[in-house]
Amino acid sequence: MGQAREKLGVGRLAMRVEGDWWVAYYAAPDSMADAIELGRVKMGIVQEPERRDGFMALMKGAITDFIRDTTGAEADWPDVRPAPEHERSGRA
Repeated sequence: MGQAREKLGVGRLAMRVEGDWWVAYYAAPDSMADAIELGRVKMGIVQEPERRDGFMALMKGAITDFIRDTTGAEADWPDVRPAPEHERSGRA
């Protein structure tokens, strides 16, 4: 039987509305300080759930590849959670 692997919170995908854009960031588990912008798409393009989900999947894939390529570990994506209250600002 295989050993259980320890899970580390090495970062998260943070999605923000910034004007007319939906912007994806790779951020620390508990802060947006020094977050890295991964990509952006016009809000009008991601109004349909399948397009929104597709953009999020693309951004998750980029992070997954980066983590695997730099650490050898596989990313484990928890369920989508709302942003912490201190990060919410509506439309930036």
